Amino acid sequence: MGNNNSKRNPPPPPNNTEKGTNVSAGQRDFKQNHELCGLSLDIEGISTKVSEIHSSDEDPEDVFYKFVILHAQNDADEASRLQHLLQNNFCIKPGIIFAEMPSGRHFLQNLNDAVNRSAWTIILLTEHFLSEAWCEFQSYASLMNALNKQHKYNSVIPLRPLNNPLPREKTPCVLQAINALEEDSPGFAKQVEKIFQESKYRQQQAMWKKERTNETH
Repeated sequence: MGNNNSKRNPPPPPNNTEKGTNVSAGQRDFKQNHELCGLSLDIEGISTKVSEIHSSDEDPEDVFYKFVILHAQNDADEASRLQHLLQNNFCIKPGIIFAEMPSGRHFLQNLNDAVNRSAWTIILLTEHFLSEAWCEFQSYASLMNALNKQHKYNSVIPLRPLNNPLPREKTPCVLQAINALEEDSPGFAKQVEKIFQESKYRQQQAMWKKERTNETH
């Protein structure tokens, strides 16, 4: 009997206090969420690399962008910053800024391609916007395109950035009628998620492909 008792497993350690148990559970949940986020980033990184391999052989003319940012000439750096913000922080990609359109082509051709090959047209509202008549022309052309094509409805998005934003009172009337994205707004992230929906992008992409097919026949 003595030998049998000596071979028994040792008693479990005493339980922690209720407070300690709650803290441990919270730490465990935080650790699990952190690990899941890390796993998501790893998967996204792998997917990005695979996508880059395929996109290297893809004709740029076959790319339908999620957004294009129309901007003043002096705002190319600010437009690039916002492009990276939307792509990297909100996973809204691919996107393009007007400065990245092919050089050597007429600007009207580039404007037409940029607007038609993007689901959303973002108009960058800075103080430089009013200094270039070209910017207002971009805005009117984009709005006319949205009015003439039903699937482009609500696709023009004015955006006031953190740096050198155009005051509301200086904004052209035609753009004041559209709810603008305000980067300094506490609800900016929710606005972005609400506007740039994947289902809307897929719908516009399908229409764009259909239009291209009809043009080649």
